[in-house]
Amino acid sequence: MSAAAAATAPLRHSRPSPLNPNAATTATTARPSSVNTRTHLANLDRLLVRPPPLPLPLWPKKTAPADERRDEVDDDRSGRGGLLNALNLSTLLPFTRKPAAEEMSPRSLAHMQRLLTLSPRPSPRGSIAAEWRRYHGEDAWEGLVDPLDQNLRREVLRYGDFVQAAYAAFHSMPASPSHGHGHGQHRTLVLPDRSYRPTRSLFATSSLSIPPWAQRQSAASRWLTQRTSFVGYVAVCDNEREVRRMGRRDVVIVLRGTATCPEWAENLRTGLVPVSDDDDDQHAPKVAKGFLSLYKTAGDQVPSLSDAIVEEVRRLVEVYKGEELSITVVGHSLGASLALLAADELSACLAADAESTCTAADGHRPPPISVVSFGGPKTGNRAFADRLQQERGVNVLRVVNAGDVVTRVPGLAIARPTAVAEGYAHAGGAELRLDSRDSPCLRPDAGPACCHDLEAYLHLLDGFAGSDRPFRADASRSVAGLLAFQRSNVKRAYVERARVLGFEPAMANGSGDGQYGYLASPT
Repeated sequence: MSAAAAATAPLRHSRPSPLNPNAATTATTARPSSVNTRTHLANLDRLLVRPPPLPLPLWPKKTAPADERRDEVDDDRSGRGGLLNALNLSTLLPFTRKPAAEEMSPRSLAHMQRLLTLSPRPSPRGSIAAEWRRYHGEDAWEGLVDPLDQNLRREVLRYGDFVQAAYAAFHSMPASPSHGHGHGQHRTLVLPDRSYRPTRSLFATSSLSIPPWAQRQSAASRWLTQRTSFVGYVAVCDNEREVRRMGRRDVVIVLRGTATCPEWAENLRTGLVPVSDDDDDQHAPKVAKGFLSLYKTAGDQVPSLSDAIVEEVRRLVEVYKGEELSITVVGHSLGASLALLAADELSACLAADAESTCTAADGHRPPPISVVSFGGPKTGNRAFADRLQQERGVNVLRVVNAGDVVTRVPGLAIARPTAVAEGYAHAGGAELRLDSRDSPCLRPDAGPACCHDLEAYLHLLDGFAGSDRPFRADASRSVAGLLAFQRSNVKRAYVERARVLGFEPAMANGSGDGQYGYLASPT
């Protein structure tokens, strides 16, 4: 580890992490990808006792796919008995145990199990009450992003896990009925942080109609062509201890990315249109036509996403009137663009409400609004970006993977080349730039699907310390999500060790055991 990283790593997390093995290595450059796989794995041996050679396992050895054979270093431990020796399976399987002077400590084994579990392990909570406005984006997160403040990392990771919960809720029952206008939950929402309580499900409707010949007739796949789909939820922090820790009560609007065919079709409608129908000025704020369509179109049985968000946030502001409130809108991919539209409208509506109900002497201000965007595309023109930051006062934190092409285009990956000339621009604020090549377990040639995947974003965020620092030695986020949904982009040595340990994660087919987990992002 570099001297700078060593100085900032908390002492309580100084133990090397088995699946983040660069913890005990000495970084010679700013990018840890120069350390090869063998060096990474050598650190795992420090935690594992190496017994005498053991026979091969009884199951047949699988031939590694061609893309996994392209790893930068071929691990010679995959030969006869090598993997079992390195993993010390004699300490895990009593019937294969041979006498040894010492065994793997229970603490090391527990650490290995934690890294292979589907339960995220958040970093320690620190009180941010005194500076909560700064952590919520006041002054554009100045001094907190690079190097990354540990409290900000924890807050952003939590918001990312909220989006994963939205994916989980959608994939668990994608074609469930979306009826009713009430504030109750239309489906089961299991949040990773129980200090927040979901208050309303959100639905987005496409204005496009799928022709009959293209519609799916099977009940199992009909959701792919449905016009209206569950897209997220509104939640509020109702744990008083957490409210005191954060210094305010936080209302969060969570929006997932693209999942259905109509949503994909809307993504390709990249022509810029005015946000308001009343504004036809050439220099008016404009956004992509498809994004605005999903945000403003009402369904047959549900209100538009716009109306649902504004109605629910207004209700919560009234419920908690007199308290210190904040509003955070978070989204991934398509959800990041919808988040900007929601923040733009909410800021105008809440400011108007404050003016109509309070006098200037009251000193009442509407709650501040910030956006946390993961892998978001360009959403509108420069006039929209300027209005969002300068007039509306919305703070935007853009979390970007350097290898993610979606963040560089107006719309999603396939867009009209002329769209760039129409004046697309990213919203202002702060950018937190990550890089897949910094990860010790992702392949350096990870494909575009991996670079855009939300779980890959959260893995990189957990290990990010600063642009000139190596991957965090004490990063402890589970790699189960990467192994489940980006296995071909994980270095073969890590895949092999997980396989020998018997870890077989459930695939992203919506048929899991109902636990909160990591479902495939729209890649």
